[in-house]
Amino acid sequence: MEKKRTKKEIVKMLLSNNELDEKDEEELLDLLIDQPISIDVDKQEEAKMSFGDRVADKVSEVAGSWTFIGLFISFLIGWTIVNGIILKNANPIDPYPFILLNLVLSCIAAIQAPIIMMSQNRQAEKDSLRNQNDYRTDLKSELILEELHDKMELILKNQRKILKYVEEDEVETSDGEKD
Repeated sequence: MEKKRTKKEIVKMLLSNNELDEKDEEELLDLLIDQPISIDVDKQEEAKMSFGDRVADKVSEVAGSWTFIGLFISFLIGWTIVNGIILKNANPIDPYPFILLNLVLSCIAAIQAPIIMMSQNRQAEKDSLRNQNDYRTDLKSELILEELHDKMELILKNQRKILKYVEEDEVETSDGEKD
């Protein structure tokens, strides 16, 4: 008696591009057709997000918006006007060349860059999951189409046989009437 292969073995064979025998192919088709294989990557990732992941995504969302850029440019222009023009003769908080402003900008950049990179790394993981999901879905579709193609071929083959029998019967019937 032939050893029944496990789903894992069949998938390994398929992924290694080995030819499947008919029985294994049928098992794989049954497994893939009967079970849903697509997943919602966004929901799956959202379920396992930590507080830090949520903060990193929010910081990236805010820091990458036109609103943030506009407000930040306004802040820089305001800082320059207040310290460079209005308080120039008085006692400015940060006189020209704005060393305190440079320090603040450097600190913001030093904190913001790794947070944005964390968010980008998570997005790359989500993209990888999406690609894997697309592959499984494409594989399932390809196998289903191949099975449908085989069934159509069988139907056409049977239809040709039926037509052949009908034509032979008509020929016999017409031959019998001529005699």
